[in-house]
Amino acid sequence: MVVSIFAPENIILQCSVFVISSVILLLLTKPIVNKFTKKDKKLETNAYSIIGKKGIVTQDINNTLGVGQIKIANEVWSAKTENDIPIPKGIEVNIIKIDGVKAVVEPTSINSEITK
Repeated sequence: MVVSIFAPENIILQCSVFVISSVILLLLTKPIVNKFTKKDKKLETNAYSIIGKKGIVTQDINNTLGVGQIKIANEVWSAKTENDIPIPKGIEVNIIKIDGVKAVVEPTSINSEITK
């Protein structure tokens, strides 16, 4: 608006000042906006929400045969182990990660002696 008072007929100068000042203000205000918006909290959804939880083996897990199921919070998941050690039914396991449609599990530290 100040430029339009001093140079009312020079539209190129007015547009240039507008674009330059807009870019500068965007760059200066972005850190302030990032400071007040919370990006720290990561909400895991769907399949990835079970990572880190414990489950119970409902069907013997054997990677060689490609069988195994676990139950986590009333949900039944196909499971496999990361190190090809079979895990018998009834053992408590930790979910390490998701690989396709299967949960990759390991026995809890209490049960790790049982599977060796």
